[in-house]
Amino acid sequence: MTKYNPVDRDERGHYIGREDTDSDYGPVEAAYLDTVAAFAEDRGVDVLQIREPSVHIVTGIGSDIHERFGGLVELFGADLDGYHDGAPLQLDHAVELVRLMLRGDGVWCRLEAGDDFFVHVGWDQYVYVGSSAGCPKAVAFAQKHGLFAEPISGSPYVFGLDDDDHIDVRSADAAFWADLAELVDELGTALLEEGYVHNDSRWHRLTPSTVDTVRDSLTPRARLLVWPDLSADVLGVLDSLPDEGLVEVVWQDHAGRITSRLIEESDQPAVRARLADAAAATALSVYAEQRRPLMTAVLPDSDGVLGARWTP
Repeated sequence: MTKYNPVDRDERGHYIGREDTDSDYGPVEAAYLDTVAAFAEDRGVDVLQIREPSVHIVTGIGSDIHERFGGLVELFGADLDGYHDGAPLQLDHAVELVRLMLRGDGVWCRLEAGDDFFVHVGWDQYVYVGSSAGCPKAVAFAQKHGLFAEPISGSPYVFGLDDDDHIDVRSADAAFWADLAELVDELGTALLEEGYVHNDSRWHRLTPSTVDTVRDSLTPRARLLVWPDLSADVLGVLDSLPDEGLVEVVWQDHAGRITSRLIEESDQPAVRARLADAAAATALSVYAEQRRPLMTAVLPDSDGVLGARWTP
């Protein structure tokens, strides 16, 4: 489903017309949203599930949550409660999430209703709607509102074996938590990274007395990575930062809040200023061959089944 007239495509199918590839924040955007709703209503779908949610990657030390996730904060609140894999959304809220994706603010997820229906937002205002049955009323609605609903064999954004699910994933089941408790007992402290969406994490400092409390606070289906604890030698951590390339800096202030940021070498002066009063810190490589947590797992659903399709 697009605003691009099929007659304005070359022999390879590339659009050569004059339509802008950005949202107009106006009547055309509204037509997209109304048509997504029309397709869902044509199939009797009133709830869509968030799958593999992500936010945009931000580098640098200065951005706060409203700068990074402004639209999501308005929709889900400052703690982004309800923006996680598997979360159900009423259709009107799902449509608002489609709006954020159309505007290219870095927010992205798949929206699905089991195997019967999905909405995937691609680049340049391409929206892919899949249904297990025809939606003739919605197709007519799209045409009436100036959009073009073209039948294709499938969405290029369908989750498949080229994504995360080709890797063996450990479930964060009772055995995992027992192993983690044993590890924390041995080390005294550890750092838990809670990957609640792609490209952002929440952080928890673990001690033998806090493992169960942290476990109860985690976002459903979160990806869990366990790291060695933060270091009180903040200056030593800063001096160890690489001369070039990206690195993830994690630090704790004296109020106990833990924050992380991706930084480049040009950000290091600002990082040193920001961490001047930090209580503890660490630096983690962002490169797969060097990024080696102590343990990894993904939270299962309440029935014990591993419903998430991503990996730590």
